[in-house]
Amino acid sequence: MIDFKFGSRTYIMGILNVTPDSFSGDGIYQDVDRAVRIAEGMVEDGADIIDIGGESTRPGAEPVAIEEEIKRTIPVIRRLSKRISVPISIDTAKAEVARLALENGASIINDITGLESDSEIIDVAREFNARVVLMHIKGTPQTMQHSPNYRNVVQEIKERLKVIIEKSITRGIKKENIIIDPGIGFGKTLEHNLQILNRLSEFKEFKLPVLIGTSRKSFIGKLTGAEPDKRQFGTAASVAIAIKNGADIVRVHDVKEMKQVVIIADAISRNGEK
Repeated sequence: MIDFKFGSRTYIMGILNVTPDSFSGDGIYQDVDRAVRIAEGMVEDGADIIDIGGESTRPGAEPVAIEEEIKRTIPVIRRLSKRISVPISIDTAKAEVARLALENGASIINDITGLESDSEIIDVAREFNARVVLMHIKGTPQTMQHSPNYRNVVQEIKERLKVIIEKSITRGIKKENIIIDPGIGFGKTLEHNLQILNRLSEFKEFKLPVLIGTSRKSFIGKLTGAEPDKRQFGTAASVAIAIKNGADIVRVHDVKEMKQVVIIADAISRNGEK
């Protein structure tokens, strides 16, 4: 397992959607060769992790059958794991998909449900000693944007993450293998997303690495009017703020452009304190 030195710099997770219906318009469907080329390009551009997902989690997205998700993701992971040296993450909430991904070269499970929707996925993560990303979501992709409401969004997310973290550790996940994600856009309004980014440093109380995923998301479109594939500058601003406020990993579509953002934000927020 790669030895991440969290706190020393920000790591970049490149997004590879092997779906026909990605919200951001970058989905790759049933073209393993193209998916591998794109992933290799992201590594060349500075990605530290490649995150592969076979099921869209955009608001309103319909669930994908296990067989279809396997068909979309595993051939890519199998081939890519032999061609790149950076870790591969599987973006799934299904234990069977996670197991096959780990057997074929992935080493991280990125589960938007915080290992909650499939009771066996924690067992898979423990068996393979995999790193896990525990994300906060309110509702499901089908319901999460139906008027989400919080009394105190950051406090309630922290309370829920605490429960998920403790459950994972109780069932055998090592604390050092846990990464947390407050879930930008997953059951949150524009105002909620802005509060999370502004108060991101509060999540450091868990003493765990924090992943943040703002890339091309709808809150950027609501503020700027830009379509998903035109949101690089808005994404860049949110990434820079997230790093300043404590993000350890940023999950992005545009790796080459965000690599520059990460270098400058790290230089200011980390080296500037010395």
